[in-house]
Amino acid sequence: MKGQGINAYMNLPEIPQVTIVVVPRERFSYTQESLTSVYKHTTYPFKLIYVDVNSPAHIRDYLAEQAKQKQFQLIRTEKYLSPNCARNIGLREVTSKYVVFLDNDVVLTPGWLEALVECAETTGATVVSPLTCQGTPVHAEVHCAGGETGVKVEIKGETTRRKIVEKIYLQGKRVEDVQPQLKREETGLAEFHCVLVRTEIFQQIGLLDEKLLSTKEHVDLCMLVTAAGGTIYLEPESIVTYVPGPPLEWTDLHYYMLRWSDRWEFSSLKHLLEKWNLSEDEYFQNRYKRLGSRRHMTIVHPFARKFPVGHFGFRVVSKILRLLDRVLNRWITTW
Repeated sequence: MKGQGINAYMNLPEIPQVTIVVVPRERFSYTQESLTSVYKHTTYPFKLIYVDVNSPAHIRDYLAEQAKQKQFQLIRTEKYLSPNCARNIGLREVTSKYVVFLDNDVVLTPGWLEALVECAETTGATVVSPLTCQGTPVHAEVHCAGGETGVKVEIKGETTRRKIVEKIYLQGKRVEDVQPQLKREETGLAEFHCVLVRTEIFQQIGLLDEKLLSTKEHVDLCMLVTAAGGTIYLEPESIVTYVPGPPLEWTDLHYYMLRWSDRWEFSSLKHLLEKWNLSEDEYFQNRYKRLGSRRHMTIVHPFARKFPVGHFGFRVVSKILRLLDRVLNRWITTW
């Protein structure tokens, strides 16, 4: 399929059909690796819009230099923004047939964009997701190979419950183990790490929901697309990897703390619940209990391990640091 896709686009369009909109996901320190990957592995014509949301000075200067060299559009804000806010800034500038939303911690593989476009052109798909991998070594472990989203209605007697559906396929599986069984197919879920969207759909569904500050933005988009009669496809010939922290650099911490703050996550979950008229069931109760879990895994636990206190001591130190984290996070996100 990959060879067929390349042959199909030997006569490439003079005006790019694709605009890539890059936004920060949760940190800035992987910017150079990700941007280098875009230009190294993308041969299909594209326009690039990079939305820089108050990155530290060394990243700001690097992006300004790269924008001048490579002639891409750089839009900078002097304050932190949520990913959907940043995506909408880029989306408002898009005039091409397709837009690719790409997080700034993603690395690509040769032919990734050709495969996404070929899938959209062949199937008429509204949204196309690559096979998305996670972590290092890159392109080795599956993060998302499609999935399910939607609302499940349960009626028991006089009680009606509307439950959120979110299921990710093959997460944590080795790519080499599952790749033979993967094929291009319609699916119900795509994630914002990297996703191609037919731009005209936004005339029906509007811009991305900026009240979803830090979580479930992709679920909302997929449900809106499906409700509007659009289709979502998985294209496994396109392979990308998102590379999360840790480690984080000191200059990442403020944005990371805001991105995964209790306030942003709780507000996002509440908005999703109200927007889709969902029941505040065990799914949401469990999410409320887990507020701050990303900060704990990425910041608190690595820091606690630096104390030579043994297993029991580690648990005590971690508990104390988690309490301090909640206080600090509340302060830093209202500052």
